[in-house]
Parts: sequence; structure tokens; C-alpha cells
Amino acid sequence: MTRLEIVLSAILVVSVILNIGLFIYTRAVVIRLLAIADELWDLQQMIDSFAEHLNQVYELEMFYGDQTLENLLNHANSFNEQLETFEHIYTLTEEENDNTETKATTGDET
Repeated sequence: MTRLEIVLSAILVVSVILNIGLFIYTRAVVIRLLAIADELWDLQQMIDSFAEHLNQVYELEMFYGDQTLENLLNHANSFNEQLETFEHIYTLTEEENDNTETKATTGDET
């Protein structure tokens, strides 16, 4: 082997190792991003449920017009609106959740 072949072989080996490392790192980052997106989606669903429940309680005759509940309702709605700014993140897994729910309701295991 000539010196040029040795240098090129070494560069090839280093390149392959770096590419494998980059692939593994990228895969791990994507997995973490999808996990975070899934958790944000769950949080959004809980906040929606909480705001709806709070609205139902506020609309009861006994509590209608209560300033504390009104402020709490406004705070919950504001928090929900702020969380919607992250919609582009948690919608990454929304399609996957929809597919899972569809399969569960139809009994399709494919």
C-alpha cells in the first residue's frame, strides 16, 4: 500500500465512524423529541379537560359570577392559550395517536 492509500483508508475509517456516531446521536435526539411531543400532547389534553370542567362549574347557578372562579377560569384559559404555542411540537405525535386510536376502535392489529 502506498502512503496515499493508507491516508485515504484512515480518512474513510474516521468518516464512517463519525457518520455512525452522528446517526446514533440523531436517532436519540428524534426519540427524545417525540417523547416530549407526546408528553406535551397529554398535557394539552389535561389542560383542555380542566378548563372545560372549570367552565362547567363556573356556569352552575351556585357559582355563577364568583370572582375567584372567574379569575381561575381566565387563568386556565390563558394557560391553555400559551400552551397552544407549542402545538407544532405536540402535533408531531398526534397523527400517530390518531392511528393508534383508530386501530383500537376497529380492532385492527396490523
